Amino acid sequence: MNLTELARILRVAPYELKNLLPQMGFNVGQKAIKVDKMIAKKIIKNWPIFIAQIEKKREAEEALRKSQEAEEEKEAKKVEIGKFITVRDLASLADIPVNSLLKELMKNGVFVSINEKLDFDTAAIVGANLNLEVSLKTEKEEDVSVARDALSDKISKEKETDLISRAPIIVVMGHVDHGKTKLLDAIRSTNVVEGESGGITQHIGAYQVVRKEQPITFIDTPGHEAFTAMRSRGARVADIAILVVAADDGVKPQTIEAFRIIEASKIPFIVAINKIDKEDADINRVKQELSTRLNIIPEDWGGKTVCVPISALEKKGIEDVLDMVLLTSEMESENLKANPKAQAAGTVIESNMDKGAGPVVTVLIQNGTLRVGDQLCYDGIIYGKVKSLRNYKGEEIKIAGPSTPARILGLKMLPEVGDVLEVGEGEKIRIKKIVAKNKLEHQGVSTEIEDDSVKLNLIIKADFLGSAEAIEESLMKINTKKVKVKIIHKGLGNINEGDVKRAEDSGAQIIGFNVKTQAQVENLIREKNIKFSIFSIIYDLIEYVKVEMKNIYKPKMIRRDLGKLEVLAIFRTENDSQILGGKVIDGVIEEASMIEVWRGEDFIDKGKLSNLQEAKQNVRTVEKGNECGLKYEGKPLVQVGDVLSFYKEEEEDQSEL
Repeated sequence: MNLTELARILRVAPYELKNLLPQMGFNVGQKAIKVDKMIAKKIIKNWPIFIAQIEKKREAEEALRKSQEAEEEKEAKKVEIGKFITVRDLASLADIPVNSLLKELMKNGVFVSINEKLDFDTAAIVGANLNLEVSLKTEKEEDVSVARDALSDKISKEKETDLISRAPIIVVMGHVDHGKTKLLDAIRSTNVVEGESGGITQHIGAYQVVRKEQPITFIDTPGHEAFTAMRSRGARVADIAILVVAADDGVKPQTIEAFRIIEASKIPFIVAINKIDKEDADINRVKQELSTRLNIIPEDWGGKTVCVPISALEKKGIEDVLDMVLLTSEMESENLKANPKAQAAGTVIESNMDKGAGPVVTVLIQNGTLRVGDQLCYDGIIYGKVKSLRNYKGEEIKIAGPSTPARILGLKMLPEVGDVLEVGEGEKIRIKKIVAKNKLEHQGVSTEIEDDSVKLNLIIKADFLGSAEAIEESLMKINTKKVKVKIIHKGLGNINEGDVKRAEDSGAQIIGFNVKTQAQVENLIREKNIKFSIFSIIYDLIEYVKVEMKNIYKPKMIRRDLGKLEVLAIFRTENDSQILGGKVIDGVIEEASMIEVWRGEDFIDKGKLSNLQEAKQNVRTVEKGNECGLKYEGKPLVQVGDVLSFYKEEEEDQSEL
């Protein structure tokens, strides 16, 4: 009996039948086409009993699995903590004795009292040893709003006599390549664009200019969708936004995204319609798109939004933009006040590790005055003292007042972009001494849930913390059900031997962004045969990873049965082909199909369809009930009365890859 016929009788797919038969004691082989009729009868007779046994086994396995999952869920206690937590609070939250926690800490080389704080990494590692699932509280929009409101509340509680007007802080936002950095370039009369790879801003920067004797602080945020998180942080510290839209391109996806961030931040804004020097510039079309797509009604159309036509390239309309900024800031003057006598507080807008200088942080001072020697804290934890202050030009300064961007050297730890640093007293954080193996397992590990998908292991090294965060966020967005990126480690600075060791241990690729590799490290990478790439533009990095994701996934071939044809005539027979005529008796026939030749219940051979005709016309398909002619390519074995079975083998859907 033909295996396909046996599978049809048993109502099971042929490939599944081949896999099940050995379990019944019938080892017919994966390539078998037929099976002895007596054996077939035994299979049919014992099939119900066998299936019942299989089902019973599956039910038992499923019950065991659910029992184990329930037991694991019962045993593993989940706790959610912030970046720091005291030993006492962690023990209380986890409902474990303090002594047990202290004992586990000592085993890992951490000697602390019950009132001292642990950082998240230490808590997570020690927690895992105590069967705790420790997760980090995610930073939500409302949390940042609370932090900003707290800063505003602090300013509002200052004595009125101590408050002075401060410079407005302006954020420039919009779609990629619409000219945001060129606008700042024109304002500052410097050329920032040429210093950026591909002419695209890769990280947040802050600058100051003076117009009509009034200082204005600008934040330059990246324009590509990959930097959504960084752009959002830029908007949180700003007083006024400039939405840049190209006159020759109009409203684009990042334009909409930027406007939504401005809306959420509840700050006033003006629109700069750039590139009016272009031949295909159409200011009215841009205003129409702003009105219909974003409900932004220009002033000259009866609305409230100021729209300024400019050419950043030719420096036209720049003064008009600055004047509109000053006018808007006058209307917001009640909110643009700070106390320069207070202890400084400001938001981190950039954070990176310099090989020679150590942690380098750019802070936008929002209240008070920062001085060299001040001690900075975040969330009650001391981050270090200010050893050196530089302005946006890189010049040494002694103090930085409200609305001033300042680059700080001397901190012991790197804060995150968006953190609010304050001058004051705090607690010292204990430096953990965790076993190297444990540290490697927990440091920078992605929080993804393990599943059956294929993993692309990566180690990410970047020049700036903001860039590293943006890369990680972008890579998580391109994950699919079948292939996922798993970030083994994420760090700042050049690729080093430690990264090579991590890559070797985990089978990961090393991805660098605006970093370098020393000669000896490159030699080690080649020696260990580790794949590594360095990029200067994030779009190229993301596209590269997408290709790598497709390369590591081998799609399955799926057979798609189409239809059947009864051979009525043989018109011509050649060495490797035949011209046939027949009638479609089931389904539909498609061009370029594969063909199985059946003679009764016997499989004869395989071939392929190279030409299909109906009524002497080339066609792509022929449906059931119609007669047609076709060219069969294969051994010339087809006879009148044979049934041809048509099918196609296709790769599974890769739209999600």
